[in-house]
Amino acid sequence: MVKSDLERVTEEKLARGGVLVKLYFDMQHKDKEQLQPLMADLINEHLLKEKGVVYCYGAIEEPIEHAGAFSTSAVLTMLFENFMSIVDVAFKYAPAGVEIMKPTKDISFKIGELQNLLMDMSQLSVEYSKFILERVLNPEEKEEMGRALENRAAAGRKFLEKEEGEKAA
Repeated sequence: MVKSDLERVTEEKLARGGVLVKLYFDMQHKDKEQLQPLMADLINEHLLKEKGVVYCYGAIEEPIEHAGAFSTSAVLTMLFENFMSIVDVAFKYAPAGVEIMKPTKDISFKIGELQNLLMDMSQLSVEYSKFILERVLNPEEKEEMGRALENRAAAGRKFLEKEEGEKAA
């Protein structure tokens, strides 16, 4: 049996730590005609351009009406260079569901990879919190929050520098 280019690329990436997933997205809009183009834009102009995305394919469903609004969904099969790339996409785009298709066995991480994963997740959480809080705080509260975030970032840098110094010693 001759393998397709897609199968060959998939196998090569999986052998080097890649992960094949299905991501489920949904979208709502009051204008039925705008839904599918908006979903196509999300896929073509955003998801496909994310760091670590090897390929993405899928289908966008026809919009349906419910309670005066329209919704559509897309099921996308995506190949990522590594697990962290999936985490980044999941945080940025909040899919309705994630299904890991391959590998089908356990995934191992080096301690440094897990530390980076946790630090990235922490940073994303801080950025998300900042985004939300900036919309509800008054100017004085925003300034105080900014100082607190700067202090936290400085402390984080200091911890990382100390950790790197201890590893080098």
